[in-house]
Amino acid sequence: MTTTLTSATHTFPQGFLWGGAFAAHQMEGAWDEGGKGLSVTDISALRKDVPIEKRMQGELTRAQIRHAIDNAEGYVFPKRWGIDFYHTYASDLALLGREGLGLSALRTSINWARIFPNGDDEQPCEEGLAFYDRLIDAMVAQGMEPFMTVSHYEMPMNLALSYGGWHNRRTIDFFCRYCQVLFDRYHDRVKHWILINQINMVAHEGFNHLGVPLDETSDPLSARYQALHNEMVGCALATKYAHETYPDLQIGVMEYADLAYPATAAPDDVMATYRRNQMELLPADVLVQGRYPGYALRFFEDRGITVVAEDGDLEALATHTADFVCFSYYLTQVCNAESAAQEQGGHDTFQNPLLEANPWGWAIDPVGLRWTLNVFWDRYHKPLYIVENGCGYLEEPGEDGIVHDPYRVRYFRDHIAQMREAVADGVDVRGYFAWGAMDIVSASSCEMSKRYGFIHVDQDDWGHGSGTRTPKESYAWMQRVIKSNGTEL
Repeated sequence: MTTTLTSATHTFPQGFLWGGAFAAHQMEGAWDEGGKGLSVTDISALRKDVPIEKRMQGELTRAQIRHAIDNAEGYVFPKRWGIDFYHTYASDLALLGREGLGLSALRTSINWARIFPNGDDEQPCEEGLAFYDRLIDAMVAQGMEPFMTVSHYEMPMNLALSYGGWHNRRTIDFFCRYCQVLFDRYHDRVKHWILINQINMVAHEGFNHLGVPLDETSDPLSARYQALHNEMVGCALATKYAHETYPDLQIGVMEYADLAYPATAAPDDVMATYRRNQMELLPADVLVQGRYPGYALRFFEDRGITVVAEDGDLEALATHTADFVCFSYYLTQVCNAESAAQEQGGHDTFQNPLLEANPWGWAIDPVGLRWTLNVFWDRYHKPLYIVENGCGYLEEPGEDGIVHDPYRVRYFRDHIAQMREAVADGVDVRGYFAWGAMDIVSASSCEMSKRYGFIHVDQDDWGHGSGTRTPKESYAWMQRVIKSNGTEL
């Protein structure tokens, strides 16, 4: 019997998941309802006084955090009201699910501070748990498979201020208890869990992600990598509980796909970029392969970074690994030996001059998605999901009240086409989740005017507007793409 080794698959598999993706803190609102506590992103402020490409919230000291909490009237915190999804979820899901856009999956997060308002509470908040019961039931009723994120920049503020966030090992216990409550409550309806959103965002999101105030220690770089280690141990222990208690649950590791191209063919640029990309992949390497790779140990040594593994940590990481790998993909950048010498993940890359960018400086690179998929598949050989992809635009409805957005259609058509090329390359990609399928408050800049969705929400940066949801021109196009399983672009 002979086999011809020339056939490739050029279509998405049956059962491929066409999804949308959100985060609780960007859409739910109701920041002080239902027993919810203050979370780290409830003090993310709108900053219209700085250039558009610099509106991302920086790191905060304890004094700055306290000032924002105690002087709230001097700030605008758009994530506190989101798009009021806490109250409108049923009609919103109807626009997204089988009755509307046709999504077969939906990714959102469970707000940690809605379940454990202070993080260290002895008992979870039943009102918060009941809200997610209703939300998950409504998702399932609309034909959408829930992909739930456990921690998506929603750590209870008390864990950051009283404990130093993930820098304190006690947070491992708080996180594991939180995971156990979620798995016990929702395991019959939620089979796919993403434990940490964009777990490799160590340099960009030391506070929002790790809950570590800037002045937690005199060695902030060591503090962040120690916090990341503690976080990964928490993931391993949560995975252990899930696998032993509910064997049908799938636990995933999620990265921010931040791979860079070498700026030139100069060997020093190529090597520097390769080493830089390795460190961006570190959390997935550890949580999938079960060990710290040599490149990370050298990175720590070269920079005098101290990371301490307690007894049992390395065994937990080696034994309780992730079932699938997922990532967000927005852009690629370039790197050279000079830029790579900057602080890891901070200013070590720059914009590709060959690519078009949106007003926030995010380069649009569909081919980069195919490249990223191949890199992740070659490295991990685990099922892959693209759980965020999209591009923010400044836009307004036309005279007919509809947003005409051919640029969005072009963006998604080009990226889906490159994803299909990756399938033909042999990549096992099982789902694609458009970020912000409905307009939401931007995570990085707190702006409503940075719009991603197929559905327009009548609301401005200050929360003014009717809140009316209106499908954009791209909505009907995406309906056809989903109905054809990606064959009609």
